[in-house]
Amino acid sequence: MPERQRISSGGPWEDRIGYSRAVRVDDHVWVSGTTGTHPDGTIPDGTYAQTRLALATIEAALREAGATSDEAVRVRMFATDIEEWQAVGVLLNEHFGRAKPVITMTQVTRSIDPKHRIEVEAVIGSAG
Repeated sequence: MPERQRISSGGPWEDRIGYSRAVRVDDHVWVSGTTGTHPDGTIPDGTYAQTRLALATIEAALREAGATSDEAVRVRMFATDIEEWQAVGVLLNEHFGRAKPVITMTQVTRSIDPKHRIEVEAVIGSAG
């Protein structure tokens, strides 16, 4: 059975719910849905700021897994206001544009915390 590397960001929900920020198995990394939440539980205002923080959290998890966003094959973004897609799209392009992964951006009614405006998840292939 392949070795499984579990990565934590220290976020408040990981231990409460029992999940990893990212999991690496062989040369693939799966990144959990990531909101713009600081490890102390605070949430910045606005979709843009939350997306920027979520992507920084994802980048840190990828580094720990020995991967980069340049290896992304799938990115999903769930937003509570799809009208902000262009500003968020600029950030997604900054982080994942070189890989040109398949991307889904969709609107949802809300997240676990009503202050959350976005959630982003990623799949990385051929990491390392």
